[in-house]
Amino acid sequence: MGLSRLRAAVLALLPFAALPALAQDAFLTSRDGSISLEGDMLGFDGEFYRLRTDFGVITLDAEGVFCEGPGCPDLVHPVADIRLSGEATLGEILLPALLETFAARSALLAKRLETGANTFSYHFVDPTEDRLVGRFHFSLTDSTTGLADLIADRADLALANRIATAAEIDEGKRAGFGDLTAPRRARILALDALVPVVSPHNPIRRISLEQLEAIRAGTLLDWSELGGPPAPIDLHEQVSDGSVEQVLPPLETSKDRERQGWLVRHESGAGLVDTVARSPDALGLARFSDMGNARPLELTGSCGRQITVSRAALKAEDYPLPLPLYLYVPPRRLPLLAREFLEWLNTPAAGMAVRRAGYVDQVAVEIPLAAQGERLANAIAAAGEEVKLDDLKAMVEAMTGARRLTSTFRFQNGSTQLDPQSEGNLDRLARQIEIGSYDNREIQLVGFSDGLGPAETNQVLSQKRAEAVAEALKLAAPTADWSRLGLSAVGFGEALPLGCDDDERGRKTNRRVEVWLR
Repeated sequence: MGLSRLRAAVLALLPFAALPALAQDAFLTSRDGSISLEGDMLGFDGEFYRLRTDFGVITLDAEGVFCEGPGCPDLVHPVADIRLSGEATLGEILLPALLETFAARSALLAKRLETGANTFSYHFVDPTEDRLVGRFHFSLTDSTTGLADLIADRADLALANRIATAAEIDEGKRAGFGDLTAPRRARILALDALVPVVSPHNPIRRISLEQLEAIRAGTLLDWSELGGPPAPIDLHEQVSDGSVEQVLPPLETSKDRERQGWLVRHESGAGLVDTVARSPDALGLARFSDMGNARPLELTGSCGRQITVSRAALKAEDYPLPLPLYLYVPPRRLPLLAREFLEWLNTPAAGMAVRRAGYVDQVAVEIPLAAQGERLANAIAAAGEEVKLDDLKAMVEAMTGARRLTSTFRFQNGSTQLDPQSEGNLDRLARQIEIGSYDNREIQLVGFSDGLGPAETNQVLSQKRAEAVAEALKLAAPTADWSRLGLSAVGFGEALPLGCDDDERGRKTNRRVEVWLR
C-alpha cells in the first residue's frame, strides 16, 4: 500500500468513535516510512491485516506495510484464527460434523482440543508438512450471545437457531457493524422444523394452526374438541430458547398452570419425544430432527389446505413452521480458510454431513408430478373464485413431464431481496448449472402469488418474480454455458396456493418462485 492509500485509510476512519486501546502488539509502517500505526492485531486473512487502533479498526494491504511486534503473523505460513460464538445446540454436533468433513475433503487433519466447560477449538493441520494452518475457536452459549459477540467483534461467526430480532438489527447498525439482513449475511447451515407430535396410540391425525395456537393459549384444553375421546391435553415443549416464537405467537400461560402439569417443559428434545410417545394424552411441540417414536400430526388450514411434514417440504419451504439453523457472518473479509469453509457449505459433501448430524440438508432433489398429489389437491380445494378451471388445466399441462426441484425462492418481507434460504438455493443451483449438472435440460422458473387483488394483476406479478430470479441466476452463474441448457420464466398467479390467504403466514408461503425441470 502506498503512502496516499495508507493516509486515506486512516483519515477515512477518524470521524468514528475510537475504541479504547489495549495492549499494543503490532506496529505497521508504510514502505516509505512516513506513516506508522500501532495497535492490536485482530487478524490476517492472507492478504490484509486487521488492526485495532486509536482511530478504530483498520484493514491494510500486507504488501504495502512492514509489520513488527509479537502480533505480526507469519506471512509465509499464516495461521487463520476463526472465532465462533452462539447456540450450543449447533456447536455441539452440527458444526463439528461440518468442520471435520470439510477438513477431510481439504486433505487436512482436524484435532479437537477442549479448553473449558463450553469452549473448545479445532486445529487444522496440513499433514504433508505437519504444519498448523488454522484454528476454529468455539464459545457455546445461546443465539443472543452469539449475535452480540459478532456485532461487538468478539466473534467472526455467530451460531443462531433463529433470525436476528429487530432490536439486534438496530444494535448492529448503531454499532457500525452493518445490516444483519443484508444479502449473504445470514447463511443457513441446516433445516429443521417445529412439529406437533402425539403418541402412536393417540387417534388424532391432524390439527390446524389455529387449534395449535389455542392449545398454547389455554383456550382449547380437551382432546374431545379435536374429535378425540374426552381427556385433558397435556402440552409438552422444550425450555424456551426464542426459536418457537419465530413461528408461533408467544405462549400465553401462567406459572400456576405449569405447576399443575398442563404444560411440561423439557431440557432436551429427545426427552420430550420419549415422554410424548408413551402418553396418549400428550401433545408435544418437537423438532423434526428429534421426532423419534412420536407420530407427527398433519397440519391443516381454514381453506382446506393440508400438509405433512417431510424432508422435501422443508427443503422447498412448503412447511409452515420452519426452524432453520443460521450462521451469521460479518461485513468484512474473513481469513481464506473461513471463506473456503463458507463456500464448501453449498456442496453435496456438506449436505451429507448435515444428514449425518440428524438435520435436513439443502441439497435439491427432484419431485415427479406423480408425487405432488397433495399440492394439487390443495390447489383445487383452496382456489379462489378468480381461479378458473382453464387456469388449473394450463398449469397441470405445464407440469406434465416436468419434475419439481426443491429449490424454492421467496423474498424477505416487503422486499425484492431473497430470504436467506433462497440465497443459498440460488448459489447451489448456480453452482450445479456451472458444472453441467443440468446440461441438455430445460429449467423453468415458475412464479406464484397470493390471492389478494385481481387475478390478472397477480399473474403479472408472479411472472415478474420468475423473471427476476432468472436474471439473478444468470448473475450468480457467470461461467455457465447457457447454450447447453434452456432457461425460461412463467407466472401462474394464484393458481397453486400452498397456504391460506386469510393470514400473512399463508400469503407469504404462496408468494414464491419454483424450479421445474424437463
